[in-house]
Amino acid sequence: MSIGAPVLSMKRTDPATELALIERCRRQDAEAFARIVDAYQARVFGFVRRMVIDADEAADIAQEVFIRAYQSFGRFDGRSSLRTWLFRIAHNLCVDRARRLGRAPERTSLDAGGADEEAAMDIPDQRWDPQTIVLNDELISVIESALSTMSEKLRSVLLLHDKEDFAYDEIAQALDVPIGTVKSRLFLARAHLQKAVGTYLDGETL
Repeated sequence: MSIGAPVLSMKRTDPATELALIERCRRQDAEAFARIVDAYQARVFGFVRRMVIDADEAADIAQEVFIRAYQSFGRFDGRSSLRTWLFRIAHNLCVDRARRLGRAPERTSLDAGGADEEAAMDIPDQRWDPQTIVLNDELISVIESALSTMSEKLRSVLLLHDKEDFAYDEIAQALDVPIGTVKSRLFLARAHLQKAVGTYLDGETL
């Protein structure tokens, strides 16, 4: 299932402009960095906010993303997009937080499988059409609860694909995993979310 339409920033810069801004950031140009923050801060915070329940902590982590980026522009090699790089930093900070809290991301049996085997998996078919369902407050709460009980590995893939509209290869770059692993985690995340929503909808029809 999709957890919502991708959030598109009207302020997002085009690739050529981003490259120029990155070059200026390498020279510690504060104005160029401010433009990058302006273009991506809402999307980065939105991702972190769904990874971290506490809003204040999410804001701190989102701020740290850009601090780390500013300190690391000299090592940005351009092999991934700026967006992918920023979300990689955000994901890593969220995972580090989970480990500090003693909630190390869970491994699934599929994580150790071969990429070809994982890539053969299909995302589960939906037994309901999300476009026809009214997302009332109770259903939104069910979805948020289901997201909160996923491991960081599953949740990040689901958010990047269904909320941020990342392609499989972009997610693989952001999380530093094979594309097959991305697909298997998305399969498991959607199945988890679908089960929670399906249980809720079954209860509604009783």
